[in-house]
Amino acid sequence: MEVWLHSYLFLIGLALGSFYNVVGLRVPIKQSIVAPRSSCPTCARELSPYELVPVFSYLFQRGKCRGCSSSISSIYAFVEIVTALLFTAAPFLVGWSKELMISYGLISLLVIIFVSDTIYMLIPDHVLLFFAAYFVLGRIIVPMDPWYSPLIGAVGGFLLLLVIAVISNGGMGGGDIKLFAVLGFVFGYQELIIVFFFSTLVGTIIGVTGVLIGKVKRKQHIPFGPSVALAALITYFYGEQLLQWYFYFLL
Repeated sequence: MEVWLHSYLFLIGLALGSFYNVVGLRVPIKQSIVAPRSSCPTCARELSPYELVPVFSYLFQRGKCRGCSSSISSIYAFVEIVTALLFTAAPFLVGWSKELMISYGLISLLVIIFVSDTIYMLIPDHVLLFFAAYFVLGRIIVPMDPWYSPLIGAVGGFLLLLVIAVISNGGMGGGDIKLFAVLGFVFGYQELIIVFFFSTLVGTIIGVTGVLIGKVKRKQHIPFGPSVALAALITYFYGEQLLQWYFYFLL
């Protein structure tokens, strides 16, 4: 029974990953997520239903459009499989509890901003507002201890990134600032500090690696959203262990 349940979650994750690709690609350019139907970005040919099967269509078509043979970005299949894996793993990591609604909301938000920030270097306000409302309601249903931690986290996250943006003269985007405010409702003020630490660490590693291999120019802006997404997932699922490890070595 459990195998079937997790298989179902995996399939749901695949389908939602495909939808989150659409949201991440269309919302930043103010395009409807309902119409027009998906098409090849190169030849504009409308895709048939069997070309829209998550992951499998990409594999069967060997990453190429059936019409013009142009390459299909691997980000589509990557997002679909990662979403499916995270949806399947979440119950193992947080248990079958009300917190699971927070988990799935967080995964959904992070996947969408990964797509939008990677492609456009933009985190849409509409996406952030939707999930802000979701997490505020979520933390009413699944409160933290202390109950005011999400409020402090939201205000603190916003102010922290705002100060950095001012000091760095625009080195931090407005979307990043608002994203940390939204994440504050999920993590509270203590774990949000860990999210920020790992975000900067991952961002630095990506930036330095990109420069060393010649993919990124010095002083070139790179999207911060993917680094935040990875850091937030690590912190959400393993934050308590990280805090215990931190205080163990500190004290």
